[in-house]
Amino acid sequence: SVYHLTRIEYGIDQPEEVCIKVFVSRKNPGIPSIFWVWKSADFQERESYDMLGISYDNHPRLKRILMPESWIGWPLRKDYIAPKFYEIQDAH
Repeated sequence: SVYHLTRIEYGIDQPEEVCIKVFVSRKNPGIPSIFWVWKSADFQERESYDMLGISYDNHPRLKRILMPESWIGWPLRKDYIAPKFYEIQDAH
């Protein structure tokens, strides 16, 4: 996970910025949730869980947000193998 924090003050041209990168294990990707510090992290943590499989400890609603609940795997991982899809066309 990557967190970008910006401090903006009136009258200062250049805001202060901090970038925090948290590296997780591929086999067991889990880190503490920051939801209880910043409620706005809810969507981002759920999206990271849904797309990359990162588990956020103590997150109150950690479930899929973009993919269906029945989806298997984590679509944005480099080792993800896409399932075979078949297009259904209208009969003429």
